[in-house]
Amino acid sequence: MKKSLFQTQLPEPAADAQARSLLLVEQIQQAIADQGGRLPFDQYMEMVLYQPGLGYYTAGSRKFGPSGDFITSPEISSLFAKCLARQCRQVLALLGGGYLLEVGAGSGVLAADLLAELEQLGQLPEAYLILELSPDLRARQREMLQTEVPTLVDRVRWLDTLPEAGFRGVVVANELLDAMPVHRFRLEQGAIKEQFVTSRDEGLALVWDRPVSRGFVEAAAAVATQLGKAGADYESEINLRAPPWLQELAKAVDAGAVLLIDYGYSRAEYYHPERSRGTLMCHYRHRAHPDPMVYPGLQDITAHVDFSAVAEAALAAGFAVAGFTTQAFFLMGNGLDDLVAASDIDDVVAHMELIQAVKRLTLPSEMGERFKVLGLSLGIDQPLSGFTLRDMRERL
Repeated sequence: MKKSLFQTQLPEPAADAQARSLLLVEQIQQAIADQGGRLPFDQYMEMVLYQPGLGYYTAGSRKFGPSGDFITSPEISSLFAKCLARQCRQVLALLGGGYLLEVGAGSGVLAADLLAELEQLGQLPEAYLILELSPDLRARQREMLQTEVPTLVDRVRWLDTLPEAGFRGVVVANELLDAMPVHRFRLEQGAIKEQFVTSRDEGLALVWDRPVSRGFVEAAAAVATQLGKAGADYESEINLRAPPWLQELAKAVDAGAVLLIDYGYSRAEYYHPERSRGTLMCHYRHRAHPDPMVYPGLQDITAHVDFSAVAEAALAAGFAVAGFTTQAFFLMGNGLDDLVAASDIDDVVAHMELIQAVKRLTLPSEMGERFKVLGLSLGIDQPLSGFTLRDMRERL
């Protein structure tokens, strides 16, 4: 397969990883043939991320942390989980107890830190549920929990699907929505085109063609109307999978709160005229680039979240929108300043590391403004603590 410009600038994968990627490419090519020569981009993204045994999240390579491809907020500092635990404590106290469900638990560090802090706060959930489809990640999560909170492992249960109806408690999804497969569209002098993946002699390739996906034209046309003349040459993404996921989640939740933490924008910012090539980004060994065809199955592919669309879908599913704010304001609303003030300043090295972590989590140039928190609720009529300092629902 011919190497792209971005591929030549990235580290070479190990031989076994390259062999796994080539096997996945063969399966993608078969899927393309089965569909008459082209595969909608969202289906390609689903295969490269989640194909059993071969996709980025289902194969055995390390994704999180310094030795992986990216670092998430929970891995920067336990302060993230400690603040989040205070929000969970409030909801569980309002409900008189309940469960905590983490959807996509990554390395397991957030689960371990949340359980440890909730135990300290005297508000452990009845059970900590983890919805995780990757056998490899489940094993790593279990190992992390057994190492960090061995006395609490028995409280953890892994799920294959969302819980049955009647769930009461807190649902946490940290960097979940950005990993949902997206459709890609192009506005070209009034015409709407959809992006597909096709197979050529030199390998897989991206093409634009007439739309075929259900709901795609309507969603793209709405963006075209918003952009007006600025949309004459415009490309971006649409997440058509979030609404049905929220519908299923609403069926499961009887009462509680859902906390969606991710990088993204309101609709006006997401589809800004200057963001004319969308938000799709790939991550490989802490290098970011925009080519989704590089090393299929070995790199992460993400798209920023349109929080306006998510909020609208949540309302349609029956949730109330409880708040929308930046990660920085959410953490500060849940006691970040108090936690830093209570740290051991006599241990100079540890204190400096703590301050550096706070900067990464809260500064606008780091994760503080790029990451947002959208709160949803059912059966709760009190304001959630994480949105008390600054609630930006008006921007949605």
